[in-house]
Amino acid sequence: MTFWIVVVVVGASTIAFKASGPLLLGSRPLGPRVHSVVDLLAPVMLTALVVTQTFAGEQEIVVDARVPGVAAAAVAVWRGAPIIVAMVIAGVVTALIRAAGG
Repeated sequence: MTFWIVVVVVGASTIAFKASGPLLLGSRPLGPRVHSVVDLLAPVMLTALVVTQTFAGEQEIVVDARVPGVAAAAVAVWRGAPIIVAMVIAGVVTALIRAAGG
């Protein structure tokens, strides 16, 4: 039962937090400095998630076949590949390294 209370509280807090922006700002535009920070939030959060999922172990940093896969995907995106292509490249590189015994 405690688990569901936490889920409901976190969900309600998230909704309240998201609703507070439009309620507090109304129709006023964001300032240029705030707008530049907001533009960076999604890429930074995605990067943090990818790094955490790539290197996280139980209580230590893990370097395994995922690292070269993510590196290959990063190079693909840097070279202009669409995200879906980069994801496929990451999966293929990781699978090949694991198949080779890495």
